[in-house]
Amino acid sequence: MLIGIGIGAVLLLMFVFIYNTLVRKKNQVDNAFGSIDVMLKKRYDLIPNLVETVKQYMQHEANLLTEVTELRTQATSGNISDDQRVEVENKITSKMGGIMVAVENYPDLKANTNFLQLQGSWNEAEEQISAARRFFNSAVTDYNNAIQVFPNSIVAGMFGYKTKHVFEIPEAERANVSAKDLFNS
Repeated sequence: MLIGIGIGAVLLLMFVFIYNTLVRKKNQVDNAFGSIDVMLKKRYDLIPNLVETVKQYMQHEANLLTEVTELRTQATSGNISDDQRVEVENKITSKMGGIMVAVENYPDLKANTNFLQLQGSWNEAEEQISAARRFFNSAVTDYNNAIQVFPNSIVAGMFGYKTKHVFEIPEAERANVSAKDLFNS
C-alpha cells in the first residue's frame, strides 16, 4: 500500500512539474508575441506617413501602396488569430521591401528629407521587429518541443495545448541578393 501511495505521489509530482513547465513556456510565447506587438505598433504608425510621402512620387506603384495600406488595416483590426497575424506580417514585410526597392527609381524621393527620416525610422523599427521575432521564434520552438516530447505530450494533450507557428521569411526573400543586379538596375 505504501509503495502504491509512493508511486502515486511521484506521478502527481511529475504531472505538476510538467504542467507548470508547459504553462511557463506558453506564457513566454505570449510575452514574446506581446513584444512583437509593441514593435509592430511602431511600424503601423510609420506606414501611413511613409505611404503618403511615397505616394507623391510613385504614381506607378499605387497598387503596391494600396496593398500595404490594406494589410496594415487587416493586421490592426484585432479580428484575426495569431497565426493569421503572422501571415499578414510576413506579407507586409515583403510588400514594404518592394516599396523600398521601387524608391530607387525616384531620385527626388530618395533626396527628400521627410522620406529620409521616415526611412531611418522604418529601418530602426524593422531591426527591432527582427530581434523580437528571433526571441518569439526561440520561445515558440521551446514551447513546441515541450508539448511534443513524451511524457509532456500527454499532459499537453489533456489541456489542449497546440503547436504554434513561427515567423518565417517569405520565399521571395530567401533568394541570394546579387550585387551585380543591384548596380545594373
